[in-house]
Amino acid sequence: MELKDKIVVVTGAAGGIGRALAQACAQEGAAKVVCTDINLEKTEETAALIGGRAILADVSSEDGIKTLIDTVEAEVGPIDLFCSNAGIAVSGGPEVSDEAWQSSWNINVMSHVWAARHLIPLMTERGGGYLLNTASAAGLLNQIGAATYGVTKHAAVGLAEWLAITYGDQGIRVSVLCPQAVRTDMIKGSEEHVASIDGVMEPEDVAQVCIDAIRDEQFLILPHQQVRGYMQAKAENYEKWIGGMRKLNRSFGML
Repeated sequence: MELKDKIVVVTGAAGGIGRALAQACAQEGAAKVVCTDINLEKTEETAALIGGRAILADVSSEDGIKTLIDTVEAEVGPIDLFCSNAGIAVSGGPEVSDEAWQSSWNINVMSHVWAARHLIPLMTERGGGYLLNTASAAGLLNQIGAATYGVTKHAAVGLAEWLAITYGDQGIRVSVLCPQAVRTDMIKGSEEHVASIDGVMEPEDVAQVCIDAIRDEQFLILPHQQVRGYMQAKAENYEKWIGGMRKLNRSFGML
């Protein structure tokens, strides 16, 4: 997909990857980039940088997603690309509260489900559309020290695969973004953690990788190319891979 003259929505656009994605889409000539987040002030800053539109939205609820989509479709125009980018990370394992597990599930997984539920019927009716879902390398490997993150990001990757398989013949294109560490608020204070082993990427560089992948309609987006090798090693010898991850766990522990 070429983004020139397209209408784009970016969630989690108050900063980090979301802000960089919004800027990159605008630079590609998008007709309008709608920026949304629960932090309206920061979202308005992003929109002001690119001549976009800022909308307050809480993607942790279906009503928030549906209202966002309805508003954009009615007031801006038909959405061509929906970047479902918002996400959260919570440290800990099974002892983490049910509330934290549910928040992680709602934002890291269900926000993608709800976007697909309300957008795909509209997109298929007009011949197609594009979903970019931000997951993580943790969704392909796992996350030392953060069970909620590793588990929900695995689910996000699985959902993206299912959507691509099920709706590809109806013109729906799907990409799933799976970076390791990116210099955002999510890793602030944990820059030396295990996810940074292969380096911390700048959000702008990740966004450019996404733009290139969308242009090529590439499903799996790996800004850190080393992840592909880790996936292959995991598939080749699961026991050895678990052993290696245990070693990392001894070194890094909790986030």
